[in-house]
Amino acid sequence: MENTSVKRPHTARWIILVVLLIVAVIVISNCFYVVHQNEYGIIRQFGAVVDVKNEPGIYAKIPFIQERSTLPNTVLLYDLPVSDMISADKTTLIADCFAIWRIDDPRLFIETLSGSVANAEGRINANVYNALKTVISSMTQAEIISGRGGALVNAIMRNIGNSFQRYGIDLIAVETKKIDLPDDNKAAVFNRMISERNNIAAGYLAEGESEAKEIRNTADRKVQILLAEASAQSATIRAEGDAEYMRILSEVYDSEEEAEFYTFMIALDALKASMTGEEKTLILDADSPIAQLFY
Repeated sequence: MENTSVKRPHTARWIILVVLLIVAVIVISNCFYVVHQNEYGIIRQFGAVVDVKNEPGIYAKIPFIQERSTLPNTVLLYDLPVSDMISADKTTLIADCFAIWRIDDPRLFIETLSGSVANAEGRINANVYNALKTVISSMTQAEIISGRGGALVNAIMRNIGNSFQRYGIDLIAVETKKIDLPDDNKAAVFNRMISERNNIAAGYLAEGESEAKEIRNTADRKVQILLAEASAQSATIRAEGDAEYMRILSEVYDSEEEAEFYTFMIALDALKASMTGEEKTLILDADSPIAQLFY
């Protein structure tokens, strides 16, 4: 009996030590916490935020009074639902885009959005959707397509402005994955675009034919003018040549003997021209200059 009574106090002491050790571990584990590289460490006391740690490391807190939670300290992506939009020229478009964002002010984020990422995504969805709808409704389909290189998203970001700062959110960018026509409308829109391009091509063709006709008419008029001028100049030159020829003849045959010789030569030339072919018989009138050669 004596041995049993000795063992009981010894066992009780070990149980107390184990319990104290467990309590000490629990207290110590509640005194310290770790903040990782990609998170904010949030310390609350009676529900109120009393401290925010944005650097990684080991920190202390008051156990059982202060509570620790975390928020992501990294770039986040929110994929907006695909939505129907109407452009300025009344074309229905399917818009698919996403937002890149991060928590910039954890205290303000907790105060305005209860520290909920889901609440933040809901706010991003509403604001970005409204901005996207406003921008697309102010642009034509052609402007939207040509603005895919950056003009469209820049216009969306300008429309949003700094509206997310009140929530402690930094909206880094809004990007479009796809802005396209609905499948039901593609064929009709493509046919309309083809028709419009054909009309434009027909207009260019008609304009080109009109200009070509005008150019041909202008060229024809210039040719007629040049021919008329050349014909007039030729007539003038021939007239001047004939006049000069007559002047030279009058100088050469200015005497009666020379004139008779000239007449004789002309008659010989005429006789020579008449004696062609196999027929060599020539019938002349008595008054013919050629007949006078034989008198």
